[in-house]
Amino acid sequence: MKKLATIGDNCIDIYPQLNKAFSGGNAVNVAVYSTRYGMQPGCITWVGEDDFGNTLKSDLARKGVNISHVHTKAGETAQTQVTLNGNDRVFGDYSEGVMADFALSEEDYHWLAGYDIIHAAIWGHAEEAFPRLHAAGKTTSFDFSDKWDSPLWHTLSPHLDFAFASAQIEDEALRLRMKSIVAQGAGAIIVTLGENGSIAWDGRQFWRQTPQQVAVVDTMGAGDSFIAGFLCAWASGQSLHEAMQLGTASASQTIQYHGAW
Repeated sequence: MKKLATIGDNCIDIYPQLNKAFSGGNAVNVAVYSTRYGMQPGCITWVGEDDFGNTLKSDLARKGVNISHVHTKAGETAQTQVTLNGNDRVFGDYSEGVMADFALSEEDYHWLAGYDIIHAAIWGHAEEAFPRLHAAGKTTSFDFSDKWDSPLWHTLSPHLDFAFASAQIEDEALRLRMKSIVAQGAGAIIVTLGENGSIAWDGRQFWRQTPQQVAVVDTMGAGDSFIAGFLCAWASGQSLHEAMQLGTASASQTIQYHGAW
């Protein structure tokens, strides 16, 4: 199996209603979820010199993620306030902490040479690394979330093998936008649609995957676990549609409990 590394954002998700806090963030979540499928991932991110930073590093190591490049910086670990509205989560105040200045070092780039697939997300300040990583032959993956108006779509698409995003419904406007992104150079775009499943465009045809019917407890981490399942399937040589199927199974598992993982 090809090796996966994630770079960029992390945070501590604080649930005041539950009086609990969970380690999270896209780069962290995707790395952790990938261990479900035999992956031994690495993660490059920054945490603060506080209890939350220690907790996050400890949680990652316990889950089997290589934390040798989870760097501790002077300051606070990123934090997000999360409230529950039924079985959905609502993000409140966010403090970026030390992640506000995140950037890869040359030592980080050297370490990434040992990995095949590199993933990051729109909040992680990692976009400047992707032209270099893609040119080096890495399979590159980036999550734009629901930020369809981001200028990064134009600058990053030529350097991505997989672009991920989320939307509410599939319509003609979405399909046209997906086609335009691949036309700009992305290898494929995969859009998760919540309870409506997911859709992908690879430049030749649309692929669709229906959701699994499960009891939803908390949607936190659903998209990240979909990405992890997708990338693990791809890393083991499966097709794009098979990767969507494993992504769906992974997301379905995640939404049946509180917190990302």
